[in-house]
Parts: sequence; C-alpha cells; structure tokens
Amino acid sequence: MVGHYLVNCPKYLYWEGGIAAKSSAIGQGETIIYDLKRKPTFLLNHAFHTVHYYFSREALNAISEEAGAPRIDELRYSPAVASDDPVMRYMSAGLLPFFERPNEASVLFMDHVMLAIGIHVATRYGGMLPKSETTRGGLAPWQEKRAKEMIGASLGDQLPLALVAGECGVSTRHFSRAFRQSVGLSPHQWLTQCRVGHAKRLLAVEEFNLAQVAFACGFADQSHFTRVFTAITGNSPGAWRRANAR
Repeated sequence: MVGHYLVNCPKYLYWEGGIAAKSSAIGQGETIIYDLKRKPTFLLNHAFHTVHYYFSREALNAISEEAGAPRIDELRYSPAVASDDPVMRYMSAGLLPFFERPNEASVLFMDHVMLAIGIHVATRYGGMLPKSETTRGGLAPWQEKRAKEMIGASLGDQLPLALVAGECGVSTRHFSRAFRQSVGLSPHQWLTQCRVGHAKRLLAVEEFNLAQVAFACGFADQSHFTRVFTAITGNSPGAWRRANAR
C-alpha cells in the first residue's frame, strides 16, 4: 500500500510485525510505503488527510510481465521513512477533484491513471526496468476499429479499460499506449470527444434541453456537461446551439 500525505504529520509512530520503528515525521506531499504482509500499525494523535493506493502482488507482477521485466518480490522502502515523490504528489492532486465529484469520474480515466501510478510504483519502488518501446507500433486496424466501436457505444456507461483491451487481445498497459499512438488521444480523451460530438448533434435539435443532452451523452449533470463542452469547443452549449441550431 502506498500512502500519500496531504497534510503534515509531525509525529509518526509505526510498528511492523509488532516491532517499533524509529519515531519520524511525514511532510505534506510526501509518500510512504506499507507492506501489508508485515502487519503495519501506526498511531496518529492528530488530524490527518491521506490518499492510499492498494496494489496487490498480482497487479504489480502483471505490470512487470507486460514490461518484459522480472517479477517484483518486494517494494524498496524503509519502515516509517517517507520520501518526496513528485509523480505521486501530482497524480494525487489530479485525483482530488474526482473525490469531491465522484459521479464525474470516468472509469476509463480512472483505469488509465491507476495504470500509470502502478507503473511508476513498480519502477521507482520495485526496481522494474521495462524494455524500450520505441520500436513498438500502435493498434492493428481491426483493434482500433473494435476499440472505437466499444468506446463510442458506451457514452453513458462506465466501460473498464481492461474490458476493451481484452476484446483487442492485448494487456491494459499495451492497449493504453498503442491506442494513443494510433489515435493521438488517450481512450478517455477520445471518449470525451465522442460525447461532445454526440452533444453537438443533439444540440442542433432544439427539442432537447441541456439537461437531457447532458444525460444522453454520459455527463454527470448539466454543470459537468457545460464545463467539458466549453473547454473543448470554446463555446458554452447554449451559445453553440444558438449559432448552429437547424
């Protein structure tokens, strides 16, 4: 388990297997590792705010196998010692808005982010040295076609990235990289473009109000729809409709 601390922890008392580690402190934005098989226990006598990521051994080994690297036996860490990890800091900061508005979190996006974090953890703390991917291409035409069909047909559904990758006969990690190489966008970005494109078609028909368009295109609500549509097109849905309605 990887813990990312969002506030200072001035006095951190920690035990592994009943053995106390040296008293320490964890700074705001620092990351710490726990090995759950060693029965970690900690005592905090103050308020705390953390983001925890759980990675099973099977998940980390799946990442290393896909990278052509040896299996990961242990993560490298010192008990009760935190480190400054900029990748974890910025990844966690990017996820905080979705904790506040979970209904806006796309499964495709969350799968993509968790895969990226898993690769980082396997590399930085597990010693994974993946093979170079510079010579590897994108998806085959049939894979790209099938992936786009699945993603485009699930505008309002929560479609797991692993399901699309499995349909294409590749691992999640390979699919994510190859899709971006073939299409120029991540699967989540392409899904968002599909949603906005469908919204434009519905906005051109004035019988649909904005809330109905938002729901039909898979957005959490009208506010979410307006933010995303405006960010991509440069115009609010209402302004776009007034300029383009039939």
